[in-house]
Amino acid sequence: MPHTLIVDDDINSLSGLAELVKREGFTVSTAGSLKEARQQMAMQRPEVVLLDIVLPDGNGMDLFQDFESRNNTEIVMITGHASLETSVEALRLGAADYLIKPINVKQLKAILSRVTRVPDLKAEINKLRGELRNIGRFGRLLGVSPAMQKIYDQVARVAPTAATVLITGESGTGKELVAQTVHELSRRKKQPFLAVNCSAISPQLIESEMFGHEQGSFTGATRRHKGYFERAHGGTLFLDEITEMPIELQGKLLRVLETGTFMRVGADEQLESDVRLIAATNRNPEQAVAEEKLREDLLYRLQVFPIHMPPLRERLQDIELLAKHFLEEMNEAESTAKTFAPEALERLRDYHWPGNVRELRNVVHRALIMADEIIDGDCLPNELLNAPAAHQSLGIIKTSAGTSLSISVGTKIADAEKRLILATLEHCKNSKEKTAEMLGISLKTLYNRLREFEAQ
Repeated sequence: MPHTLIVDDDINSLSGLAELVKREGFTVSTAGSLKEARQQMAMQRPEVVLLDIVLPDGNGMDLFQDFESRNNTEIVMITGHASLETSVEALRLGAADYLIKPINVKQLKAILSRVTRVPDLKAEINKLRGELRNIGRFGRLLGVSPAMQKIYDQVARVAPTAATVLITGESGTGKELVAQTVHELSRRKKQPFLAVNCSAISPQLIESEMFGHEQGSFTGATRRHKGYFERAHGGTLFLDEITEMPIELQGKLLRVLETGTFMRVGADEQLESDVRLIAATNRNPEQAVAEEKLREDLLYRLQVFPIHMPPLRERLQDIELLAKHFLEEMNEAESTAKTFAPEALERLRDYHWPGNVRELRNVVHRALIMADEIIDGDCLPNELLNAPAAHQSLGIIKTSAGTSLSISVGTKIADAEKRLILATLEHCKNSKEKTAEMLGISLKTLYNRLREFEAQ
């Protein structure tokens, strides 16, 4: 029988919570302070800790610093104030979820049913990451590049939690695949995953599509309609191009995230929402806020855990893996056995891919149609055939030793500087003195830049 520790200095709240948790099949111990909590954990390790934030001898989040409290134990924060900053910080520290007083009984039951599976889920994810990352696959994601390895680590960390996720990146980089992978590695994986493109819904209908409507609530509403939040109940709702959602509706979305309730259009009854939200945008979120395309308070609520998908031009070593994967899928669908000629793969690697992975997939599909048995250069579209190997689409930076580094035109100065420094450091076999000398900067400046890179 799983064990729960409840930490709360409110005696009435403590006894009420204890009874609720016992009914869910848990054994329960209680504590009114951090000191008592540590004593209880020393006597019996809990699978779940319901932890109040405000305690007589400190902040409940101080318990996160206790190594023993994080050993296969899931922490659910409890707060009497719906503080965005507090809940975000708790989730970033590793809380499985959080509850706002007065406790919603249904929400508590749902959380308890999920968090007891988290240790097994984390073990499953770690095993998957170890087995598959070496062959360049993690969930629905493909790639062996350092940029993708970083994405795998981020997905593995956030998937078992309840944190909202904001995925940024250029169009075609695979933001929806990230969202699907987060869902499939989460506690909600057996429940629905619904993807909604906010830019594809009429502004006049988007509220009804999101929250549903009652029969007769407006002209044409001939029957009750369940919106995305109802249809995704228990699962994950992915809102793509969130900055295209009308600004007035963003306020209603924020209210759903903060209260866990919503109303259908034309209804006067509140419905409960048990949905994990993942959002995405191809805009810079801060710039979208400045342009009044995105509410600042909604950005903070969505960006509990940000993930940035790199463009394909920054993960060139993944191009061949992706192209062969797409070709394999298409061969199976078309009952063919076509392969790439070396020259075709070279062309694919040389191209700068403004349309990212989506463009690569489309090119492979066209090449499959054009080819008989072997996909050679003649099967590729003109833009690839006419693109010189690098010198027109890419800027070339050369070190004094003659080694070349390709930097895409339009790359941010900070990103170009980072790539040049790290490439030179690798060329110098990690000798910082030689690197600084080759780059013409002081050793102190090099160390400062490397520390900045580690913090990113």
